[in-house]
Amino acid sequence: MKAELITDSDLRARWSYRADDPITISADAVLTPCAQEFVRDHHIEIIRRPKYGAMSRSKIPMQNGKPVFVNLETGRECAEKPEEMTHLRGNLLVSKTHPRIAFRGQLDSLLAEILLLQSRAHQDGETALLADLEDLAGFTRRILGAEVKDEPLAEGQVLGMDAAQIRHASHNIKGTLGIEHPIPDYRMPLICLELNRLRTRVREAELYAAHAFEAEDGSCTRVDLVQAMNRLSSCVYLLFCRKLAGYYDRRHAT
Repeated sequence: MKAELITDSDLRARWSYRADDPITISADAVLTPCAQEFVRDHHIEIIRRPKYGAMSRSKIPMQNGKPVFVNLETGRECAEKPEEMTHLRGNLLVSKTHPRIAFRGQLDSLLAEILLLQSRAHQDGETALLADLEDLAGFTRRILGAEVKDEPLAEGQVLGMDAAQIRHASHNIKGTLGIEHPIPDYRMPLICLELNRLRTRVREAELYAAHAFEAEDGSCTRVDLVQAMNRLSSCVYLLFCRKLAGYYDRRHAT
């Protein structure tokens, strides 16, 4: 596959969205000389997205033709799964309080919240909002699947946008939807407050992800999943703003 070529124009478009944020590019992307000069002149932090290959798979030990469970932390083998433990993957067992299990629980809760919002949108005839929520549910399921299977999260669009476009739209609400960044208020429609609550739940789950994949040296072992949670938060914020701006009413009218 040919490496991505990043020009100064590409960087200028991304940098203009929010000047104090770093710019994330693929691991093998190549910056043109003009792009390198642009980075130096504007003191831009460049973050290279890790390039994941096939992740390690543990062989399942067998005993008398049956799989043996292994405690991931101690390496101890057992023929039956203790009640206080659960599967991390395959036959590898961890405590039910393990940070990755806690993160999975957060994703499960997020899906439950999204389903409740979908039910309300369906009852209210909000077909466009319902479709956007379904997109977020699908994205959340992809995050969960990538974590459980220890596979890199496949890149793809959410709400019809890539990561850079979502970032632009969520940081530029005035230009995107014609309203200022809203401050949540109890007088807002209930579904807006519920969307705002979902946004806070995503941010909470993002912290769980950061904790679950923090290595001993402080680095992150699954940058793709932590970034995906940040992207999901931006998407929920967009839905919140879209509802307040009458975006879905206009979509329904057409």
